[in-house]
Amino acid sequence: MTDSKQLVLDFIDAWNRLDYDAIYAAMADDIFYHNIPMEPCEGIGAVRAFFDGSGMGSDGAEWIVHHIAADGDTVLTERTDKFRINGEWIAIRVMGTFEMENGKIAKWRDYFDLAEFQNEMARVMGAASA
Repeated sequence: MTDSKQLVLDFIDAWNRLDYDAIYAAMADDIFYHNIPMEPCEGIGAVRAFFDGSGMGSDGAEWIVHHIAADGDTVLTERTDKFRINGEWIAIRVMGTFEMENGKIAKWRDYFDLAEFQNEMARVMGAASA
């Protein structure tokens, strides 16, 4: 039996290394990803397009797990997701739900405050134009 909590921690570690091969390998081909309150993505191709087209230009990541809990194949995380953009760090508070099937992430939902994200992006994008 696969330890779902460890799979999610490994996935977060891949994000911290920005190892996109490992990130995408952790997901099921038919993954459902919803970065709430944005529109959901269905399938690995849509998820790749979402991240490739995000325009964030991140060259660093640090996802800090404050709490993690697992119930069978469902894993809940309370995190601070940090990304380095234009030499500045943004930080977003996130609650995440991961549902695992056959050792892969089949469903992934992250809940965050869109205004907080937009304010952080405006701050670092303004730093780039200053």
